[in-house]
Amino acid sequence: MPRLEDFKTPLAFKVADNAPRVSAGAADPRRTFQVEVRSLEGMQKEAIVRQLSPAGPTWRMACDEGPYLNGTDLAPFPLAFFAAGLHFCYLTQLVRLWRADGVALKGLSSGQDTRYTMSGSALRGDMTGAGIPVDLDVAIEADADLSAEAAGRLIARALAQSPGHAVMRDLFTNTFALQLNGGAVAVGDQAASPNALYPDPLTGFDGVRATGAKQYRADLVTKTETVEVKHGVTGGAGSSLTAEQKRTLHVRSDARLVNDADADNLLVTDIRLFQPLGSSFRFLADTAGGDTAPPPLAYLSAGIGFCYMTQLGRYAHITKQKVRSTRIVQVNHYTQPGTDEAAAGVAPVDTHVYFDADESDDVARKSVQMGEQTCFLHASMSAAHPTAITASLNGEKIAVPGA
Repeated sequence: MPRLEDFKTPLAFKVADNAPRVSAGAADPRRTFQVEVRSLEGMQKEAIVRQLSPAGPTWRMACDEGPYLNGTDLAPFPLAFFAAGLHFCYLTQLVRLWRADGVALKGLSSGQDTRYTMSGSALRGDMTGAGIPVDLDVAIEADADLSAEAAGRLIARALAQSPGHAVMRDLFTNTFALQLNGGAVAVGDQAASPNALYPDPLTGFDGVRATGAKQYRADLVTKTETVEVKHGVTGGAGSSLTAEQKRTLHVRSDARLVNDADADNLLVTDIRLFQPLGSSFRFLADTAGGDTAPPPLAYLSAGIGFCYMTQLGRYAHITKQKVRSTRIVQVNHYTQPGTDEAAAGVAPVDTHVYFDADESDDVARKSVQMGEQTCFLHASMSAAHPTAITASLNGEKIAVPGA
């Protein structure tokens, strides 16, 4: 099975892509992303993220897990991608609104805490993931004549118009399809996909090639700190592989707008995994709609796919399944307003799962179900988790309507 160690490529890069894409519909006004993920050795994964509508660049992203899942820790964990995309979604919309109102942003920084829980037994089949409302703080430096009331309204509007936060805020019934050893298998109690099985993405990964080096930044995703491997402690090595779980995960994101000509209005965030014990990674995104860095929704979509894939692999490991290879295709639709008063929207995620395994149809169906049940992000979408936000303007705390 392929390994990240053998690729000799950046953790994220733009792809020279002529592959066929799932049709987004010619008149579909939504922002649509197609995410293909395949399992690599151990807990490693790679994704191809295509922006279908409006047509945009394709990105390849690498994912791994830390010591808590006995991963090689070479690439970011799934929830790092989601945390980065979630944070970037909000800050991009905030920057867009402020600039549309003619406000000069002199400084913008923000902290975000995302937490999730996992409890129950994988062997009994009652292990369940869950989301917790996001804590978000925003610190803005702007013109002195901007009122606190006006600033608070813009901050609240940006939250309502962030597609990432709509994922946490709204309720969804996600849909699924399944293929086992090349044959279609009906899913169990889950909602069936409204679409016929998408083509198996397996062969497409081997042809992935980067565009010219000048067409994207080489430092899109980088590792900034390696965690010390600890045994026998909460969140330590192998702790997330036990069949019984009762734990809380905590991911911290610290982001800022880079206001200099060389950075081209980039957002940067440092992601740290506090619980379980994980390494730290840095992500870049472009607020101006450029294509030298992935858009926020590309990171967000990749995070949903990676998280689901991790749970498939984790469940297979605990239940000792004979799985040779796993792939998924996910299609994600987002409605992102411009500068009007509309709120962002998100459609249910459509996930097609492809197993090559010496297992029965029933085992494959159970795996798809447990993947959804234990995926922190699918679990978050099954309940309402409105974001809690605090803000300051030029060093003074301000009120945010609805917060």
